[in-house]
Amino acid sequence: MVAMTHVLLPFMVLPLYAVMRTIPRLHMSAAASLGASTAQAFWRVYWPQSLPGVGVGSLLVFILAIGYYITPALVDGRSGQLISNMIAYHMQSSLNWGLAAALGGLLLAFVLVLYLVYNRLVGIERMRLG
Repeated sequence: MVAMTHVLLPFMVLPLYAVMRTIPRLHMSAAASLGASTAQAFWRVYWPQSLPGVGVGSLLVFILAIGYYITPALVDGRSGQLISNMIAYHMQSSLNWGLAAALGGLLLAFVLVLYLVYNRLVGIERMRLG
């Protein structure tokens, strides 16, 4: 998990930075001038405007993480229980291609359901980085 976090951290930070850079600083000072504390201004003004970056970063990291099998195999060996490792094992070692295809189909269906939920909640057309 530490290695995956280390590798995938830039894929979360960079979309967040791109979105947060476009938020005008005047919004926070306007909230402060209207009587909001720093925490209130952050949660009611800054955080909602940065949610598209959080969504894009989360979606990007999730899509990259579900296909990870090289880094966990190098760091942890074959003891990792990631679904991509299981698919690769059944394709290469046990030659159980039916089970590998079923796991791949389940993974695809799961990703499509999460994509549709994300599209319903946030909207793919609202994904922008700046």
